[in-house]
Amino acid sequence: MPTKPKLVLCLSGGMDSCVCAALAARDHQVYALHFSYGQRTEARELQSARQIARLIGAADFLHLKIDLFRHIGGSALTDASIAVPSGGEVGNEIPVTYVPFRNAHFLSAAVSWAEVLGAEKIFIGAVEQDSSGYPDCRPAYYDAFNQLIRQGTKEGRIQVGTPLIHLRKREIIQLGVELGAPFHVSWSCYAAEVEACGVCDSCVLRLRAFAEAGLSDPIPYVNTAG
Repeated sequence: MPTKPKLVLCLSGGMDSCVCAALAARDHQVYALHFSYGQRTEARELQSARQIARLIGAADFLHLKIDLFRHIGGSALTDASIAVPSGGEVGNEIPVTYVPFRNAHFLSAAVSWAEVLGAEKIFIGAVEQDSSGYPDCRPAYYDAFNQLIRQGTKEGRIQVGTPLIHLRKREIIQLGVELGAPFHVSWSCYAAEVEACGVCDSCVLRLRAFAEAGLSDPIPYVNTAG
C-alpha cells in the first residue's frame, strides 16, 4: 500500500482536538505536537494528548514547553490571579480564558516541524461555532496565516487545515463517534485535573454537545452526572 502523506497535528488533548486527531489519522501519517504553556491543567492535558496520540497510531509525539504565556499573564488559563469563569454562553466579549495570540505560536512551531518533516499539511482543531468566541479560532485568521506560510517558507506549499471550524459541537461529537475518536482519554476542563469541574465554559460546552448528540460524556465530573 502507498505511504500516507505526513501531517503535523496540533494536539491539545481536548474534545475537538481528539476528533481532529482521529480524522487526521484516517488519511495521514500523523506527527503530533503538544504544548505546555503554563496552563492550569498542563499536566492533565499532556497526559491526554499522549494517550490520544498513542491510540490513533501517531508516528511521533513532540512535546514543547512555552513559558512566555505564564510570564505575560492576562488569561485565566495562565494567571492564577484571574478566576476561571463559569457559564458556557457565547457572548460578544472575548472571554478571560483567551490566551493572547496563542495559536500563532503553536502554528509557527508546527510549520517549522512540517518543513523539516516534508509535510505539507497541518491540522488544528479550531472551532468557530458553539465555542468561546476566541479571535484565533475564526476562518479569516487561518486564511491569513496560510498566506503568511506561502510567503515565509522555502517551498510555500504547507497549509493549515481546520476541518472542524464550521461544525457545531454536537456535530463534532457525532463525527468523533463515526471515527472512533478516543473521547474517554480527552480532557477539556479549564480548572481541574482529576475530575472535570463541570461548570467552566469548556465543560459546559462539552457536556451540552454530548447531551445534544444523545450520548454520555465518558470522563469523570465533580458537579454533574455528565
